[in-house]
Amino acid sequence: MADPQGFLNVRERELPARRPVPVRIRDWKEVYEEQQLGQLQRQAGRCMDCGIPFCHSGCPLGNLIPEWNNLAWRGDWSDAIERLHATNNFPEFTGRLCPAPCETACVLGINQPAVTIKQIEVTTIEQAWGDGLVQPLPPERLSGKTVAVVGSGPAGLAAAQQLTRAGHTVAVFERADKPGGLLRYGIPEFKMEKAVLDRRLEQMKAEGTRFRNNMNVGVDITGRQLRDRYDAVVLALGATVPRDLDVPGRELGGIHQAMDYLPQGNRAALGEQVENQILATGKHVVVIGGGDTGADCIGTAHRQGAASVTSLEIMPQPGEERPASQPWPTYPMLYRVASAHEEGGERIYAVSTTEFVGDDEGNVAALRLTEVEFVDGKLSSKPGTEREIPAQLVLFAMGFLGPEGPGVVSQLGVELDERSNVKRDKTFMSSVPGVFVAGDAGRGQSLIVWAIAEGRAAAAGVDAWLTGSSALPRPIAPTDRPLTV
Repeated sequence: MADPQGFLNVRERELPARRPVPVRIRDWKEVYEEQQLGQLQRQAGRCMDCGIPFCHSGCPLGNLIPEWNNLAWRGDWSDAIERLHATNNFPEFTGRLCPAPCETACVLGINQPAVTIKQIEVTTIEQAWGDGLVQPLPPERLSGKTVAVVGSGPAGLAAAQQLTRAGHTVAVFERADKPGGLLRYGIPEFKMEKAVLDRRLEQMKAEGTRFRNNMNVGVDITGRQLRDRYDAVVLALGATVPRDLDVPGRELGGIHQAMDYLPQGNRAALGEQVENQILATGKHVVVIGGGDTGADCIGTAHRQGAASVTSLEIMPQPGEERPASQPWPTYPMLYRVASAHEEGGERIYAVSTTEFVGDDEGNVAALRLTEVEFVDGKLSSKPGTEREIPAQLVLFAMGFLGPEGPGVVSQLGVELDERSNVKRDKTFMSSVPGVFVAGDAGRGQSLIVWAIAEGRAAAAGVDAWLTGSSALPRPIAPTDRPLTV
């Protein structure tokens, strides 16, 4: 284990500082400052190397967390990255973007602040990149089999890298002009700079993975053409159909889905010209939805110079302590303050939007809402609580329903489940032989760590189908679910 008395001698949980708010909202750089290596290693020394490491069950990748905590504490970055990469293709992504269910399952977290697993993870991979320890791993020989991966988000990239390293010729199809999916155009630059993504993509290209950008599968190439040209197809389309809000005034100008707004902001932050860009500059902005996507909208609006930013959430405000109904080691619903929340704005809980009010030019000017409460297990409006708030830009960040049905999904004829996700068997194969599915397209909207785990597991299914057996790891089954109650 790491320091045998580390958890006794170092009881505080130390994380890197966030850059000052007045400074960081003037640029698009990542929020966190670099943490001193000695401080980080002290935190790694708090890991108890538990006999039953519940952090493993909190992480669907099965990350070998106590092992690389110990190696990080010792400063053995070469072995640490080997153990980290053994289960996770992209720790630089998860170390920045994952909400870290491993930490809420940490045994030390029962009566002390949990080990800073996520920060140790990202530091380990950054040390490895800096020391030249991350190199391309091309296959020794090719199998002669070809695979098309549709979608270049974390699930598609994980499946592609695993299959390429197994010796298959892999082409990744992406309808945007650059690969990365939501990692590139959904995640703001202040959460993960795109140089981090591009660095990994260069490694994948050097290994032999091919990328086909500006290819809208289902339009530029049909599902039938994919099946004719490739021995197997992996659908890693994501769940891109957003939830909408059907209330009076929905047709007004200035009301947009978050995923219409965020990609434009990302492109502009990278210096690209964006025609008819949706901007928050000088406007009263209302974000409907209190999750990560909502926080991304808030941070982007601050950097664009919004007059005010208000976040609306229909559920009651969570508490700051783990509720009794969500005991350790489950992932609890807590009141969390993301960096975007720290930068300003108001968060309003337990409210429901009833109407959008327009101005004389047909644009939204205000939003009417009412407070809600649970009555007999259902949310109901509280009489006499109606009010109106200014809103010149409204952004929907209420989650996603599933993959887009028209296009390649319908062309391939794969079966869908009751939630409009693509059905798959225990090997991640759909109802159509040779067509597999990974990530949100089959699971529904989920976390990046689940997407990578699904990509790795689906790759094992593809490899076994193409060659008769597979030595690739299969960290999860399609029926596995997060550690919740």
